[in-house]
Amino acid sequence: MQRDKFTRKAKYEGYFARSVYKLKDIQTKFKVIRAGDKVLDLGAAPGSWTQYVDELGAKVDAVDVNEVKFGNWIKVDIYSDSLFEKISKEYDIVLSDLAPKTVGIRTLDNEDSYDLSMKALEIAKKVLKKNGKFVCKIFQSEFSPKFVKEVKKTFFTTKIVKPVGSRKRSKEFYIVGLRKK
Repeated sequence: MQRDKFTRKAKYEGYFARSVYKLKDIQTKFKVIRAGDKVLDLGAAPGSWTQYVDELGAKVDAVDVNEVKFGNWIKVDIYSDSLFEKISKEYDIVLSDLAPKTVGIRTLDNEDSYDLSMKALEIAKKVLKKNGKFVCKIFQSEFSPKFVKEVKKTFFTTKIVKPVGSRKRSKEFYIVGLRKK
């Protein structure tokens, strides 16, 4: 597969993955992360989001079953009963770049994306401080309007963004929840 400009740029700049430019774009638009913030990064591997959050001066807990070399790596599955025993109880921001292992059956892939997004929102509801922020990827599908509606119930402001780093053919987009109720 030929590498695109973001993959080449990430390698040149020392990031683990091209996805860092999605978070950088969201950060430029919404200023979600500040130095000193406590951040929970769900689905953190390979670690480019965690790496960028660390560069911004925030403290980050990186949750993934695969190793993450930046921040405080917490090896746990987000569906595990032990998740809440291993993470803090109060974060300023919850980030989720979780993606399903796609099987090529659109309805199943879309439902899996929705399920992961809903799990990330459930976690955010439990661990975010009042006025906390939430950034979450979901696939554009028949399920995404329902997810956006749920995010709107939890945050005073909800934004939808397709970051510059997303591939044009990708059906992913991000929901940014600002100021948890």
